[in-house]
Amino acid sequence: MQIKQIIIYSATIAALASLAACGKPQQGGAGGPGGQMPPAEVGVVAVQPQTVDLNTELAGRTSAYAMAEIRPQVGGIVQKRVFTEGGEVKAGELLYQIDPATYQASLESAKAALARDEATVMSAKAKAERYQSLIADKAISQQDFDDAQAAYKQAEANVLSDKAAIQTAQINLGYTRVSSPISGRIGKSSVTQGALVTTNQTTALATVQQLDPIYVDLTQSMADLMRLKRELASGALKRAGSNEAKVQLVLEDGTVYPIEGKLAFTDVTVDQTSESVSLRALFPNPKHELLPGMFVRARLETGARDQSILVPQQAVSHNTRGDAVVMIASNDGKFEQRLIKAEQTVGDKWLVTDGLKPGDQVIVEGLQRLRPGTVIKPVPMGSSSAPAAASSAAR
Repeated sequence: MQIKQIIIYSATIAALASLAACGKPQQGGAGGPGGQMPPAEVGVVAVQPQTVDLNTELAGRTSAYAMAEIRPQVGGIVQKRVFTEGGEVKAGELLYQIDPATYQASLESAKAALARDEATVMSAKAKAERYQSLIADKAISQQDFDDAQAAYKQAEANVLSDKAAIQTAQINLGYTRVSSPISGRIGKSSVTQGALVTTNQTTALATVQQLDPIYVDLTQSMADLMRLKRELASGALKRAGSNEAKVQLVLEDGTVYPIEGKLAFTDVTVDQTSESVSLRALFPNPKHELLPGMFVRARLETGARDQSILVPQQAVSHNTRGDAVVMIASNDGKFEQRLIKAEQTVGDKWLVTDGLKPGDQVIVEGLQRLRPGTVIKPVPMGSSSAPAAASSAAR
């Protein structure tokens, strides 16, 4: 019993001492003098108007500058294929040789027919000339004379027909040599030696594509295009160039294509399903890094805008209605939420077209420390201790 009394007595004394200590005001510490929290440091940026070069980023795909599907213009057996699949070919270079035997024979037959009809012309001409002198003396009838003249004209017509047949036979013989109409890179062959091909068949023998330069086909919404035209007409945007807009290409893996292109043309027809128009840019492709069908993104220089306000992206958030908002600091330790209109990104910043005025201090660092009634101390961005404080709180 004595031990129990001693334990109870000791616990009572400890509790009374703790209560007495809690009743005393603390000196210093995290609360500061008088128990008040110190102002929370926040990093701010004072926005100022500036001239900004604006770009429009559009999705697109690459396409060959020129493409030719190789098809035979005469039928026959393929004797040989004289190109390497995937290699470079020149315009006029031989690709396939079709058996020319039947076409060579047709040419020789046409030449023989010409020789025969030329001999007939000589005979008919001589007869017509003799009848010319006899008709004057009434030695022959008028009918005989007319028949002689008609035979002569018919022989001459046969000669002209034979010459046309020779020309046709020469053309068909030439078509047995299937050549490339353009310079470029040729794909795989759909036929091999010994295959039978027909005139103007549906399946192409091979395809040649010119890859330098190369097209990039883009799509832009009609609403954006009309807005851009209005801003250029009103002077809100200054033209980036005199005639041709410069284009920068971003590949699918995020790398930037090292050679700059230019906008070639804008289509005059609006797609009824997507309400968009097609644009085509032209890029040099000397190393054939760009291949047809690649997905890319193109950045077009649309113009320069004066008196533009840029805000770091980390300073912009959205309220429950989805509106873009920023926090604005004042020198008296207060802050307020401000609705803004963020039109597009420019690098790592938002282009703000409404809601801010020059000199506004936008809070960028220490946003997690803001609570209703919190007193703040604005400092230039980068010199705020808010990140360190946040890390300490997290630990």
